[in-house]
Amino acid sequence: MRHNKILLLLFTLLFSSASAWAQIEVEEDTDVIPNDDEIVVTDLEGNEEVIEFPEAMTYDLDSLLNLYMSKTYLGIEKDCNMRDFNPEFTKEEYIERLSRMPTVMEMAYNDVVQKFIDRYSGRLRHSISYMLGASNFYMPIFEEALEMYQLPLELKYLPIIESALNPRAVSRAGATGLWQFMIGTGKQYGLQVNSLVDERRDPVKSSYAAARYLRDLYKVFGDWNLVIAAYNCGPENINKAIHRANAETIKAQPQEDGSTSQPLNKDYWHIYPYLPKETRGYVPAFIAANYIMTYYSLHNICPMATRLPAKTDTVMVSRSLHLNQVADVLGLNIDMLHSLNPMYRRDIVPGNAEPCPLRLPQTEVSKFIDMEDSVYSHRADELLTKRAEVEINDDVPTYYHKSKRWARGKKGRVGRHRGRAVHSRQSASRRGSKASRRGAKASRRGGAKASRRGASTGKKGKGSKKRRR
Repeated sequence: MRHNKILLLLFTLLFSSASAWAQIEVEEDTDVIPNDDEIVVTDLEGNEEVIEFPEAMTYDLDSLLNLYMSKTYLGIEKDCNMRDFNPEFTKEEYIERLSRMPTVMEMAYNDVVQKFIDRYSGRLRHSISYMLGASNFYMPIFEEALEMYQLPLELKYLPIIESALNPRAVSRAGATGLWQFMIGTGKQYGLQVNSLVDERRDPVKSSYAAARYLRDLYKVFGDWNLVIAAYNCGPENINKAIHRANAETIKAQPQEDGSTSQPLNKDYWHIYPYLPKETRGYVPAFIAANYIMTYYSLHNICPMATRLPAKTDTVMVSRSLHLNQVADVLGLNIDMLHSLNPMYRRDIVPGNAEPCPLRLPQTEVSKFIDMEDSVYSHRADELLTKRAEVEINDDVPTYYHKSKRWARGKKGRVGRHRGRAVHSRQSASRRGSKASRRGAKASRRGGAKASRRGASTGKKGKGSKKRRR
């Protein structure tokens, strides 16, 4: 009996182990994307470090493919004969490729950079295929803005780790658009943000604002790795990390003369341990994005096929206008108008406040100008409901709605009126009692006076009798 139990236990363990190994193999073969948003790096001493991914690296590919530009102008490349397989390379091959990239910015290699390259070329390889296709829409805009301010063109890959090339992306912290501007920074660099307009979503305006911001950060730090780190977590956090790192260096390596002052070491990899978790992975992710967008074919990644959209042009709108008015009158797809004008948050172009641009297909601009009055009048009362002037209803109400608040107010008013009436009656009563007291006092005085007069008269009569006697 005991022997049978042991055999049963061994069989169970063997079966469960085989199932576990089979599950691991299935997960590796099917390339299932987990929900984790961090990686773990182990140093030479065996210490583990957790590094958070930039938020855009956790975006769902389906949400990117459901964008209008993706559905309309991107597709599967039918001529791609590459196997969906990520080959392995040596450390020396990665270092050599990074060093050959024609960049101004330093593209250094280390274990953290390798982790991000592995993530892009492995689990995110289909997202990279999408971004390679979508880059045909946005990279020319990025390159023009960066070239205008004489910045390194490799910065054009920054929106890949910021927004995954989604112009409507909004982070957990509220950063918005391709370049993920916060409201304060966006306004500081000339982007309008209000209830109707959010220019952080405008690919052109936000790109030029980002170029100016990156230029100003370089004037502060003088190092491009620190610049993009500051773009992620803010320049104040970079300054804190620099001073903390150098303070620790002084403690560990004091000067020979005993002084505690030395030039600040402004190297990203030197201040690395003192940065926020996500920022520690930001520069490695940027280097990895540059690598994978350059050497994608070596990892068997095919870009999505791209059909360039029709040329567009803008017209200036000087009256309030709803995008549905334009779509109905000109016969345009409303999703296309949303894609061309992502800065209008509620589909309203507030032209009555100031002239606003409306981007249209180039072939539709003249048609809009010819039918402008019809566009403005179409469904205006239905779509533009904000009134400029209102009349006050001055009718005398015939009844009141007795809400609890009104009843409480009424009770208070009645109580006050009753109080006034009681006070009036009490005052009248006091005045009456005072008058009665005066009357009683006067009557007492009159009676006393009359009695004294009667007494005096009697005395006079007795005396006369005596005299008569």
